[in-house]
Amino acid sequence: MLHILLVEDDVRLASLIQQFLQSNNFKVTVLHSGEQAPAFILSKQPDVVILDIMLPKLDGFSICRRIRQQFSNPILFLTAKDSDLDHVIGLEIGADDYIIKPVVPHVLLARINMVLRRTQKSKTTEQDSIQIGQLNIDKKSRQVHLNKEYVELTSHEFELLWLLANNPDEPQSRDFIHQEMIGREYDGFDRSVDVRVSRLRKKLADDTEKPYKILTIWGKGYLFCSSAWQ
Repeated sequence: MLHILLVEDDVRLASLIQQFLQSNNFKVTVLHSGEQAPAFILSKQPDVVILDIMLPKLDGFSICRRIRQQFSNPILFLTAKDSDLDHVIGLEIGADDYIIKPVVPHVLLARINMVLRRTQKSKTTEQDSIQIGQLNIDKKSRQVHLNKEYVELTSHEFELLWLLANNPDEPQSRDFIHQEMIGREYDGFDRSVDVRVSRLRKKLADDTEKPYKILTIWGKGYLFCSSAWQ
């Protein structure tokens, strides 16, 4: 039975979500304050963490920042705000997805199942490495080195780089990347892929104003340029 941690200060909402997920064969632990969450997550390593953004004492963003480098399982945010800024911040600090309140139980369940499938797929993928010029990507250790220097990436930044580097010099559409990484079709509005590409460019010392390592091919998508790493 997979273990989900729900951190939500609305007691009634937390109880409803807990009952629904338990009826779908998940073990669910609920915390009503963010203060205890980091220690619990790092010690128990639940299969999924669901964080409300607005929490007493320690908000969801702060929790995510504290744990992300030591916690590789999926993190989903619950947000009452239909705000692009909240979504962008969440993705930049390592969230895998977000749910806008009011929560629709079956939508939440679908999102949980999607991130779990994506995680399982990543774990069962054959281990390998890619060496392109001065860039080395090791799938087994999930480490990246550029010019022999370690580049620290979040889990989904690594997955994006692996996806692009596995298809060098071929444009990958936003729809394809979104489906592979987010687990659902691109709706024309979600900025998840754009945010992750932007973050990846910065960490790989690409020119953010005029990118030459990860190119934007208008009307086609993003292209990993193999000659730029020599």
